[in-house]
This record gives sequence, structure tokens and C-alpha cells, in this order.
Amino acid sequence: MYGDGEAAMWDRVGRPRRECMCYLGPPTTLMPIGMRKSPDVSPRRLSDISPQLRQLKYLVVDESIKEDLKSSRSVEDINSASIEERILRITGYYGYQPWNAVYNREDRPRDNAAGAADGQAAGSGAGGDAGGSRRKLRCCVRVTAAQVRKALWGVVMVMCVCSSWAGSTQLAKLTFRQFDAPFTLTWFATTWNCLFFPLYYVGHLCKSTERQTPKQRFRECCKFFGDDGLTAKVFFTKVAPFGLLWTLTNYLYFQALRKINTTDVSTLFCCNKAFVFLLSWIVLRDRFMGVRIVAAILAIAGIVMMTYADGFHSHSVIGITLVVSSASMSALYKVLFKLVLGSAKFGEAALFLTIVGGANFVFISFVPVILYFTHVEYFGSPDNIPWAFLCGVAGLLLAFNILVNFGIAVTYPTLISLGIVLSVPVNAMVDLYTCEIQFNTVRLIAVFIICLGFLMLLLPEDWDQCLIQLSSKLRKKEEAIEGTGEAGACAGLNWSRRGRTSMSTFTH
Repeated sequence: MYGDGEAAMWDRVGRPRRECMCYLGPPTTLMPIGMRKSPDVSPRRLSDISPQLRQLKYLVVDESIKEDLKSSRSVEDINSASIEERILRITGYYGYQPWNAVYNREDRPRDNAAGAADGQAAGSGAGGDAGGSRRKLRCCVRVTAAQVRKALWGVVMVMCVCSSWAGSTQLAKLTFRQFDAPFTLTWFATTWNCLFFPLYYVGHLCKSTERQTPKQRFRECCKFFGDDGLTAKVFFTKVAPFGLLWTLTNYLYFQALRKINTTDVSTLFCCNKAFVFLLSWIVLRDRFMGVRIVAAILAIAGIVMMTYADGFHSHSVIGITLVVSSASMSALYKVLFKLVLGSAKFGEAALFLTIVGGANFVFISFVPVILYFTHVEYFGSPDNIPWAFLCGVAGLLLAFNILVNFGIAVTYPTLISLGIVLSVPVNAMVDLYTCEIQFNTVRLIAVFIICLGFLMLLLPEDWDQCLIQLSSKLRKKEEAIEGTGEAGACAGLNWSRRGRTSMSTFTH
């Protein structure tokens, strides 16, 4: 009835034979439509599908399928399975999923264990509470240990910052007795900034697991300046102005040391924190905080009282003006850096300061030469230069800048800032020992007011919320203690119930 071509399209029972292919997996896997999973039909013997087995005898399993099957825990190792098991496992033929039994066996003990745990928790609530308390205690111990470690590093950093800043100030004061050249000292100390990136790279080699060559690290850090890296335009627009501000800050600070004592200089320089807040509030639109406005007012009041303490003499007024100008330049440097360049990582900050030091050596070296030949800063022959003092000042300033810029990696920034204000009493003790200062009442009040304003500026932005939370916790603790005391006069059941409530309140 049918032709040879038409008869080939029908099987023995009169059903049409489907020779088309159906996509059941990755592009490399094509399966006949007859191999589809049919959950409504019961499993048959493998001999019933022998034609399909002969067609898939040389089935090649793609590596991606193996990884997917392994990740889904469908088979342990597909290479060790026979051809029949490969077909059944890969295609899921007629619902053949041997891994379900494995999952059930693996999950059942866990479910039983969870059920047993729930039964034990329901049977003995005290034991469950004890286990949870022990876990919370271990977590608290870990957090506390990390905080204690960071606090100990903070103590070390405070001492190092205080020592380096006070030491550089005192040593610079001694240097000017033999070497009256503040700009040359500024140029010499700023040139030492070239050591920032080499020192950072040494730390990178010691600590980082993926070590890079100096050239690779340099290129990666140069991305801080933009997609094009460090170009001539970027240098003159984004680096040179900050180098000028850096030089002016140090030069005015050293000039002030020639006029007034180190205690007044270190105290007045602490006002830069208040100037940073005022400029950030105006330029960067930072959050307004009343406590910091009060701190800025205290700083200004301290400056006026410090000037009054010396009777408004021209010598002291010039010195105070110089140090206040130095603090203003420092604040302008910090605010503009955040506005123009944003925040920098450790490597980027090290590279930036290294470029500042290199630019200082290349472009400003002619200024000390001109000052020397014009006798503005004449210091005789090079043999008369106190190289030990100059290297000491430069080294201490380098250590101070390293601690301030990179110390936040090991401790809190607030503790680093605390080291700066602690240099004030250190300088005061040295000046008192050398009889270079007279501490009258006005000067003491001025020093106290400026230091108080500096400490107020260290308060976090959410300090008021912290106080509210602390007071609420103390109130809850008092209520818990009162509740425990009232429970002592009640029955045993009421006592245990109140005790649990008070503990939960105390924990939160």
C-alpha cells in the first residue's frame, strides 16, 4: 500500500517512527526523542532498548557535563560506570536517579540528628541555652581579643606618633641654633619623602602573597591619577599644587619655631583639626555638627588667649601668626586632596608622597642655592652644617608621616590623632626643664582650651547616638538587677522565669 520510502517511516506496530533529534543538554549532546524521560511509564529492562544502546555505544561525555554532575553529586565518577549506567544517569531515563537513595541516606541522619537536637532542646531548655551561651561567649571572646590587639597596637602607635612629632619639633629648635636656614631644612626634610614608595614596596614583598615587580606595582598605583596614569598634565594640575602646600606648611612651622617656644607651636598647630572641619563643612558639604562648631570656637579662643599670654609683643604675634598659617595650609592640603583626588590606598599614598619628594628635589633645589648666595640663609661652609641634626629632623618627620598615613592599618585613626595632642605636654615638660617658658594662668588656660577642642573634634559623628544607647543599656541593666532582686522574694518558678528575662535583656 505504501511505497518503500513511506513504509520506512512506520514501525512494526503501525506507529510513526521519529527520527528527529531533541536537544537535551549542552551543544555536544544530542539524544533521540525516544530517550526522553517519561515518568508515567514504569521502568523496562535494558534489553528492550537495545537499538538505542547500540546507537549510543560510543557516547562521549563532555567534560563540562562531568563537572556539573560532580558538583550536583549525581555520580561519584562517571568514568567508572558502564555504558548503560552512563545513559541512565545522564538522561535520567524513566526516572532512573540512583543518587536519590544516596541523598536520602546522607540526609536522614542529619534530619534525625536535628530532630534529636530539637527533642533535647525541648526536653532540656537549660542545656540548649547553655550551648548558645557558650557559642556567644566564644564569639565575644574572639571579637574582644581582636579589639584588645588593636587597642594595644594603638597604644604603641600613640607613643610613636607623640615621640616622633615632639622629637622633630625639639630637634628642629636645637638645629636653628647652629643652622639658621628654615627653608633649606624644609627642602632637605621634604626630599626624604622619596623613600615612601621604596619602604612601602618592601612591606608589600614581606606581607603580600601575590608579589609584583616594582614596575608592575608602580603602574598599578599610578591608576590613582586616572586612566592615563601619571602624565605631565596630571603632574602640574594635581601633584604640583599639593607639593607647594606641603612645602609651605613645613616652612611656616619651622619659621614659627624660630620665633616662639615649642609648646606654643605644637599647641597652636593642633588648631588645624578645627580648620579642617570648617573647610570640609564649607567646601565638601560635610555634615554639620554642633560639637565641632564648639570645638572650632574653642580653638579660636585659645589662639587669642595664647597671644594675650605674651602681652601682644610683635615677636610672639609674628610667631603665632606663622604657626596658625601653617595649620591653615595643612588643613587646606587635606581638604583639597579629598576634593581633587579623593581617598587613596596605602600604595597610592606612598607613590604620591614619593612624587612630591622627587618633585621637591628636582624643581625646588635652586631656591636654597639662591638663598645661600643672597645671604638670606647663609650657613657657612658645608663642613659647618650639623648633618646629624638635619638627618635627625628629616628622619623623625619621615617616621611621623609614615605612622600617620599607614598607622590606620593596625589601629584606630582616633588613637593616631591622640598622639599629636599628647605631644603638647611632652613639649611643655621639655620647655619647663630647659627654662624656656613661663607657664602663667592665661597660657595654661589657652593650652587646655585648644587641647579640649582638639579632643572634641575626635568624637565620631554618631557620638550622641552612642550616648543614648549607653544610657539605655545602663537603664536596662538596672531594671534587670531590680527584677532579679524582686524575684528573690517570689516562688521558684517565678524566680527562674524572671531570671531568664533579665539575662536576655542584659545580653541585648
